[in-house]
Amino acid sequence: MTSPLALLGGQPEVTAVGPHFEWPPIDDTTRAKVAAQLDAGISIPGRTGIVADLEDGLQAYFGVRHAVTTSSGTAALHATYWAAGIRSGDEVIVPAWTFHATASPLFHLRAVPVLCETRPDGNMDPNRVEELITPRTRAIMVTHLWGKPADMTDLVAVANAHDLVVLEDGSHAHGASVAGQKVGTFGLAGAFSLNGPKPLSGGEGGFVLTDDDDTYHRVIALAHYNKRAKAEIPEGHPLARYAVTGAGLKFRIHPLAAAIAHDQLARLDGYLAGRADVARYLTGQLVRIPGLGVTEVPEGVVSSWYGLTLTYKPDELGGLPIERFHQALIAEGAAEFDRPGSTCPMNQLPLFQCPAMLFPGHPQSHRRYGPGAFPVAERAHAHMIKLPVWHREQDLELADQYIRAAMKISDHHKELL
Repeated sequence: MTSPLALLGGQPEVTAVGPHFEWPPIDDTTRAKVAAQLDAGISIPGRTGIVADLEDGLQAYFGVRHAVTTSSGTAALHATYWAAGIRSGDEVIVPAWTFHATASPLFHLRAVPVLCETRPDGNMDPNRVEELITPRTRAIMVTHLWGKPADMTDLVAVANAHDLVVLEDGSHAHGASVAGQKVGTFGLAGAFSLNGPKPLSGGEGGFVLTDDDDTYHRVIALAHYNKRAKAEIPEGHPLARYAVTGAGLKFRIHPLAAAIAHDQLARLDGYLAGRADVARYLTGQLVRIPGLGVTEVPEGVVSSWYGLTLTYKPDELGGLPIERFHQALIAEGAAEFDRPGSTCPMNQLPLFQCPAMLFPGHPQSHRRYGPGAFPVAERAHAHMIKLPVWHREQDLELADQYIRAAMKISDHHKELL
């Protein structure tokens, strides 16, 4: 049998030389800013220089009173939980489907992550929150998965009705918004990553946003002991006497990462506008392909398009397994089509099934999770294919090759059965 499918001996549809997606965009201006920072200094223990510039820029961009940089998004989440007063035995409701760092810092605080079922798009289902609330519940941590904002109106309403703190993990969603309000600003604090492929990237790093002074001072006490703590925690604050040591941790961003992120921040809205244009084109084409469904973005919601997620529909392709369909995509040269791995339903991870091996005596015994506990999230994850979203008009030619690759496989799916 002869076939046009590359997996069966045909010619690949994608002819562009890879890699097909690199982030963040680095140009001579970025290189010059990094080189200038090398000359200015590669260690900044206080809120000065490029660190202050970045934090000032983040405060202006998000419209918040305080932005504190950290060494990673995980560190930002750890600092957010600690600053929010989450203590041993407290419960925090988190989405069942997210990257584990949304919840894993809670184990270090001996607090209990309580997994909540999601909607098919991966964001927390507000209708499933109340059933999880107990006298030990202190907060809800909301993730905006793949850059698509969660239903903040309903989630905030549930939290307010039960006097719970709202926290946000915006690590996929820099610049995304709901009704004009940027994610990361709906609750007490928002944590973000500046890791490699994130919409706003410094290569590594993170930051915490808050309008609350006490939360800000607590973030400083945990993440920036000594110089920053002495300079920024008021003399009369209960934590001021701990300024030299803080809580014994240092989550300081590297100045070179801060220089890259500061450069990228000035370009972020342009990147997001470009991604939105490409995403609009991609979704308009991919939704026409049998076997693929596209996640819709509601009116008034602006995504950062960290990822464009597709739902694979095997019933439309004679039951062709997703593994075989994805294998065919890769053979066509469409290497950026990805099946999410580490960002998965967390009940599938050993840390959330049996944390005692890493955290002896952790008070999780009443919250044990296993396969099948979150059928909506697990089914959606098992049927998801993800594509990064390009941001330039010249990228549309490559996008077209990816679209043709998917169409070719759909058209010839019977040859793969």
